[in-house]
Amino acid sequence: MSEAARELSVAVTGAGGAGVISCGELLLQAWARCGGRGLLRKAFGPQIRGGESAALLKLTPTERYTAAGRYDLLVALDWVNFSRFQDEIRVDPGTLVICDKEQDLPDAIAGLGAQVIGLPLQELASATHPEGRVNMLVTGLLGSLLEIPSALLVELAAEKLAGKPAAYREAAAACIEQGAGQAVDCTLALPPRKGGATWYLTGNQAAAFSALEAGIRFVAAYPITPASDVLEWLAGGLEQVGGELLQAEDELAAINMVIGAAYGGVPAMTATSGPGLALMTESIGLAVASETPLCILDVMRGGPSTGIPTKSEQGDLNIALYGLHGDAPHLVLAPLDIADCVFTVAWSIRLAQGLQVPALVLSDQFIGQSSAVVSEPRRCDWPVLDSRPPAAELDYLRYRLGGTGVSPAAVPGDPGQRFTADGLEHNERGTPSASQSDHSQQLDKRRDKLLSLEYGPDWGRVVGQGALGLVCFGSAAAAAEEAAELLQVQGVETRTVALRLLAPLPAAGLIAALEGCSHLLVVEQNHGAQLYHYLRSELALFGSAASFARPGPVPLAGHDIARYVLEELQP
Repeated sequence: MSEAARELSVAVTGAGGAGVISCGELLLQAWARCGGRGLLRKAFGPQIRGGESAALLKLTPTERYTAAGRYDLLVALDWVNFSRFQDEIRVDPGTLVICDKEQDLPDAIAGLGAQVIGLPLQELASATHPEGRVNMLVTGLLGSLLEIPSALLVELAAEKLAGKPAAYREAAAACIEQGAGQAVDCTLALPPRKGGATWYLTGNQAAAFSALEAGIRFVAAYPITPASDVLEWLAGGLEQVGGELLQAEDELAAINMVIGAAYGGVPAMTATSGPGLALMTESIGLAVASETPLCILDVMRGGPSTGIPTKSEQGDLNIALYGLHGDAPHLVLAPLDIADCVFTVAWSIRLAQGLQVPALVLSDQFIGQSSAVVSEPRRCDWPVLDSRPPAAELDYLRYRLGGTGVSPAAVPGDPGQRFTADGLEHNERGTPSASQSDHSQQLDKRRDKLLSLEYGPDWGRVVGQGALGLVCFGSAAAAAEEAAELLQVQGVETRTVALRLLAPLPAAGLIAALEGCSHLLVVEQNHGAQLYHYLRSELALFGSAASFARPGPVPLAGHDIARYVLEELQP
């Protein structure tokens, strides 16, 4: 039996506020305590309040996390809200369906021929405790099917409700026990539980934790879905290490506060999503011109405009690469999965500090808001570079030419080392200048310091050695690697190359990683094939490459990529 065949996927759907996300979180946390691995993808409607929500659990024997291609078990608290997820939650005749027996089955479900178990869910919850909730009843029921001790779920629920009245905790415990005691005529094939030490976290939490470890001590931001929980986590974390988070009145203010803090010598960052990034681009150009280091975490969502704020998409690559005014070289990076946020965010911060440049980090809603059980993530050991000038330096030139292109950087208050800092072009001292010579020299300096750095092997992740190369970035990596495994079964030797560093493009490493490939397919989750066009513009190697670009909101799936390869590329 393949590893994929031993996965188990469970969907719980309901109205926003019905508590299905809490149900999913408790189940995955308990599964992790029992030694299991898994992913909880959280799906929401785009409304500001209310709407639909779904907890999408995928329990696996490995830690490569992709969205489920189909669901083994569906629990629908109501059918109206389930219908809004029919694109994302694929059910078939083999799906076990559990629902409230008082609700009529929709034709789409009734016509499947699947096993349907109707239980008096609402009636049982109300009868169990005056404050009884259906989501806790379902938590106990699913816990029993997953062979999770109800006592563990009760303990975790009590921790989650620690700040609530005692009656809520009592109701949760009673409903969990009631749900666990329900007789359900089915048996689920559970994946193996491997044990060992694990972390339970979301990509946004991993990014925030990484920022603190890398030395970030000032954050200014304006809340925006799906990046807001980065800021919520950092608010408490920064306070514990003597840092500060400030909620700005808008993204324009936030990015300029971050630039101000970084100019003053404090490692600083902000977090936003596509619309916020669009507002920040002019000021990011100021950071490029003034060579001020900072980090901007962009948790991408569906666009354009307000778009689909609660769904994932990789549509901000173009603005990250090209969205700044003039020739403005900067760093663009992307974590490859939830655990990789710990390394990639810290690496981007260290690179930004060392190169005195803004770093844009492209996460997305899938990575940012999904919870996962992972082995202890890899940390970043990139050295902290100190570019402060010697105190005795008499002829201080902030934008000194030569060497690596990274000049000494004084901060306000350093005696005798003042300089002019603004957005105008300047000479080595920082004095505004419109001369051709100064402009060309400073343009070369800002470009060459990025191109001359040796980034090492961390520019990407290469898996396999086949003649078919799947090239991707960010969260598309897991789906591409899943497709490669499926293609191997079909006799198609495949390798995947997932880019972590996007700008400057690691051309030499990428060419070497693809040596011997006879077919190339660029895989990404956006409508315009942005990575495909970027690579074609930079490397002749991609002149004959094919593109697999799919927009959200449905996540990329390995079987869809594999099917495209077999039917269209016919390698």
